Amino acid sequence: MMNAVKNPQGLQVTTPSDREIAMTRVFNAPSRLVFEAWTKPELLKRWLSVFGGWTFETCEVDLRVGGVYRYVWRGADGVAMGMRGVFREIVPGRRLVTSETFDDPWYEGEAISTVTFVEQGGKTTMTMTMLYESQKIRDGVLKSPMESGVAKSFDKLEDVLGAAPSPRNP
Repeated sequence: MMNAVKNPQGLQVTTPSDREIAMTRVFNAPSRLVFEAWTKPELLKRWLSVFGGWTFETCEVDLRVGGVYRYVWRGADGVAMGMRGVFREIVPGRRLVTSETFDDPWYEGEAISTVTFVEQGGKTTMTMTMLYESQKIRDGVLKSPMESGVAKSFDKLEDVLGAAPSPRNP
């Protein structure tokens, strides 16, 4: 069953199964650049959850299957939020599969994130599907402000991609 949630910023959120949330957005950039923005620390630091007074103070990426990533953000109040995961699958420009665990969990257990990048006509449809350990956890995440946060991050990502060098923007 596919339930859609509307979002005016262009983010489409669906629930493809009782344990999944899928978030889709089209970016005006080739898949190679969108993939790089997901995997290069210097680009990640410019868009991933850096709004509302948050800073991205730790961004470590060991981009290989079995490699780990580590992110730590700090809020304006000084409180840190950290997460980590392991790269399970990497297909450059096409697919990224990682685990996700928060230091101070706001949901139980580990989630699996699958991000796909499909390019057509110089634009990339990116879909991030999060698989949670239960429907209860998935439903809790849906009730959180996660959707607005992801939409804001993806808006920043669009800005970063617009500034990145490409065949049309050297």
